[in-house]
Amino acid sequence: MTSVNPYLGFDGDCEAAFELYRSVFGGEFEAVNRYSEMPPDAQVSSVDADKIMHISLPLADGQALMGSDRPPGMGGTTFGDSVAISVSPDSAEDSRRIFEALAAGGQVSMPYERQFWGADYGMCTDRFGINWMVNYTPTE
Repeated sequence: MTSVNPYLGFDGDCEAAFELYRSVFGGEFEAVNRYSEMPPDAQVSSVDADKIMHISLPLADGQALMGSDRPPGMGGTTFGDSVAISVSPDSAEDSRRIFEALAAGGQVSMPYERQFWGADYGMCTDRFGINWMVNYTPTE
């Protein structure tokens, strides 16, 4: 089976965003690399040296959430509303906790509540501009 791992781009707050995601999903970072670790010929500015070049947070089933900062000299980041990360926790309690943690300081576009199709579902944009969909389908 092919694993799909979202890779998120940030404008300098990747580390703060991933600290939030680690607090929400648990676990430890598998990799944290900074631009200062690049070879000297990469010519990284001192302003960008401490920014995240690559970070990986392992999730369930061999999947990972990954990301990096995109300094202006490397193309910058364009945020759009055409992509969202969908999360399907195993319990109603975990689902609500995850939604509330991701929505804190961000914007709720669809409140987390029971939907007409029978699932508990909500959509939000976290305080870093990442869109999330949280879905829990009761088994009863």
